[in-house]
Amino acid sequence: MSEKIILPVIPLRGLTILPGTTVHFDISRKTSIAAAKGAMLEGGKLFVVAQKDPVEEAPGFDGIYKVGTVVEVKQLNKLPDNIVRVMVEAKKRGRIYSLYENGKRLDGEIEIMPEPVNQLTKNQEEAFVRELKEAVKQFDGTTHELTTLGLKSVLNISELKKIMQQILLRVKIDYISKQEFLESDTIVSQFTTVMAFLVKENEIGEIRGEIIEKVKKRLDKSQREHILREQIQVIREELGDDFMADAEELEKKIMVMDAEDFVKDKLLKELSRFKTYAGNAVEGNVIRTYIETVLELPWNKVTKENPDIKNAETILDRDHYGLKKVKERILEFLAIRQLTQAKGVSPIVCLVGPPGTGKTSIARSIAEALNKKYVRICLGGVDDESEIRGHRKTYVGAMPGRIAKGLKDAGTSNPLILFDEIDKMGRGVHGDPASALLEVLDSEQNSKFRDNYIEIPIDLSKVLFIATANDIETIPQPLMDRMEIIEIEGYTDNEKFHIAKDHLIAKEFEKNGIKKSWLTITDEGINSIVKYYTREAGVRQLDRNIAKVCRKAAKLIVEDKKKRLKVTSKNIEKYLGRKQFDIDLANEKDDIGIVRGLAWTAVGGTTLQVEVNAMPGKGELKLTGQLGDVMKESAQIALSYIRSIANEYGVDKDFFSENDLHIHFPEGAVPKDGPSAGITMATAILSAVTNIPVRCKVAMTGEINLRGKVMPIGGLKEKLLAAKTAGIKKVLVPKKNEPQLSEISSEITRGMSIVMVSDMREVLKHALTK
Repeated sequence: MSEKIILPVIPLRGLTILPGTTVHFDISRKTSIAAAKGAMLEGGKLFVVAQKDPVEEAPGFDGIYKVGTVVEVKQLNKLPDNIVRVMVEAKKRGRIYSLYENGKRLDGEIEIMPEPVNQLTKNQEEAFVRELKEAVKQFDGTTHELTTLGLKSVLNISELKKIMQQILLRVKIDYISKQEFLESDTIVSQFTTVMAFLVKENEIGEIRGEIIEKVKKRLDKSQREHILREQIQVIREELGDDFMADAEELEKKIMVMDAEDFVKDKLLKELSRFKTYAGNAVEGNVIRTYIETVLELPWNKVTKENPDIKNAETILDRDHYGLKKVKERILEFLAIRQLTQAKGVSPIVCLVGPPGTGKTSIARSIAEALNKKYVRICLGGVDDESEIRGHRKTYVGAMPGRIAKGLKDAGTSNPLILFDEIDKMGRGVHGDPASALLEVLDSEQNSKFRDNYIEIPIDLSKVLFIATANDIETIPQPLMDRMEIIEIEGYTDNEKFHIAKDHLIAKEFEKNGIKKSWLTITDEGINSIVKYYTREAGVRQLDRNIAKVCRKAAKLIVEDKKKRLKVTSKNIEKYLGRKQFDIDLANEKDDIGIVRGLAWTAVGGTTLQVEVNAMPGKGELKLTGQLGDVMKESAQIALSYIRSIANEYGVDKDFFSENDLHIHFPEGAVPKDGPSAGITMATAILSAVTNIPVRCKVAMTGEINLRGKVMPIGGLKEKLLAAKTAGIKKVLVPKKNEPQLSEISSEITRGMSIVMVSDMREVLKHALTK
């Protein structure tokens, strides 16, 4: 091993210096300038090495390559902005073994490396030289990077080492390839590096040449097509084209259209442009399409509304069972329109509720009651602002937005437009559609709604907008402020029974071609379908099951010629198969660490059993049952509160440090989240810790804070409905939910004791047996 020397070190950005070359480079780092000056004072020798990441400001030992070049500094020149230009003469390769700070500069321990080994025979070297010359010729033919003199000087060299040096000097080779060349210990590996670079560049050059040739052919084709189109236009003009006839027809339609003068003026300007593009079919078609689209909009066309409240009430009662709040709000709106002669500001109603509760069909019934045209715009998955506002008509394939298209389809300027699934809009790279809807749903602004394609203000103040949503939480707050929220809660079993009996059965009989005399579904049969084959807040699955019964009956009627079929609770499985659901009834006996909670889901309420076990351990809390982050936080809060009051129940102060608690929610495959199980978990934890049983006929719902206060929850009606179905006798509800309780039908609360609680101690008093 050769002797190591200490030299100043300068890391270079994107530059590898090869031995035998004289190079200028600029430096600005204080450490590099100090190294260069130190080298001048200490004999002129310096070690330069490329850094791995050119962007790195202060690379350490791991940030530089280990093989660099020992150079002799010949000249230093100061430039503006604290930059120093260095001229060096590269001497030999070197390997760095350490890098450290020496005052203001970097020094390194350097070992001088020997020259690369040449084990080639004379014939082998000649073969390598010829290969390099052929590659250089091809490279110059595609890139034209070498001058004529430079190419000649390279081709006149017969020594392998010298020709490689000339190529590296005259060809723009990246510093990584040069670094690989520098690190090579044999002539063969150096040849491989240079040859690989030239081959790669030659292949890239060939591909670029092919692309340029294809582009040239395509341009030639486009020019040819343009000339042909011009010739066709001349022929049309000679034969007498009907272009001017089209322009005259459009002008007549503009003059007789029922719209304001500024609309007609805009169209006449576009028609003037249309005439100037007589020789350009593409531009002419774009303008023609625009004019025809604007002509089809119902600028001043309105349909006469029906203000009769009795008629509206009849239609709403005919199509929908229950939904008293929604019907009452619609009738109030109709009464105001009658008093103001339809000049009042139209409210923007948003119907919020679970799937299948009839939100969309309510909007259709309102349109029928008011004698309005009905337009449904589904916003689920829309993530482009242009879907609402339209595209700029200068773009190829531009179209008006959904609002303008809805008016066009309705043929009237005062339709009912339903924004379905407004809570399921997205936000993509092309803008936020929710923000675009802010103008549409603002009665103070929408009289001059501007569609990007139409470019003329459109009056939306006469439109009655209704929106639907499943989850109010996903509606942006600014958009929600524009709307009046009317919640449609889930149906009770009794409501589902009446909906099926009064609406769904008759509808499915008609769809499946069954006469009333052929098939009878008894009241017990309907109740069995509701209880054992559906578990939803709406009636969509109920409708499907009734349709399934009708299909089975239709098959029996056609195959077995049976014209008297009766579906009861006893033979329902013959039509629908085995029962899909069973009622999750309350436990039969009081138990320790088991509490029945209440939960809200997208398809209605459900009961949620919480189980807690205490076991020897290290004071850890384990949660199972696929719980979300909010529920995990509620468990931690519940445990903290119980620990704070445990001494009141005679629990040893070391109990929680010497025992583990395991909280489990059955049905682990179903994700669960939300804070309303706080008091449920707290009760179960205290029961497991104190061995005091929990009353089996008690269910509860409520959020808890660290002070033991019971916080309000949502989805109260659905939760009480689930408790009633499970046979719960007493339900503990947060005191702050008392206003919502007054709005819940007595049909749900009948037979249950609803206890309003505001503190956790009240909960424990009602839930624990002692």
